[in-house]
Amino acid sequence: MAAEHCELCRPENLLLEGSLAYVRFDNNSLSRGHVLVVPRRHVASYFDMTVAEKTEIQALLDRAQSKIAADLSPDGYNIGVNIGRAAGQNRMHVHVHLIPRYSGDVGDPSGGIRCVLSNK
Repeated sequence: MAAEHCELCRPENLLLEGSLAYVRFDNNSLSRGHVLVVPRRHVASYFDMTVAEKTEIQALLDRAQSKIAADLSPDGYNIGVNIGRAAGQNRMHVHVHLIPRYSGDVGDPSGGIRCVLSNK
């Protein structure tokens, strides 16, 4: 998808922002407080981001976690990045998910992110 048609190139529902990246609420939230940390530059792969972009993404993850913790008091978090269609990436603009988790939100959270390939 070209940058001019990319929804992540148009920041909305902002929670926090920096010069190279921003934090927004996820439009398809999996839990209360689910946010995306997104570089402002249109880039498809996490591995194609600059060191400066990755550094700001990390700093914004930390700031977002602090805000979510203060506002919602979750019991845990998942952080995830889908890279490539085989990994489930649907929007070809990098975005890092910060998903607050709450006790009881699933029957058995054992395995955490490993449950993505739970059939294996």
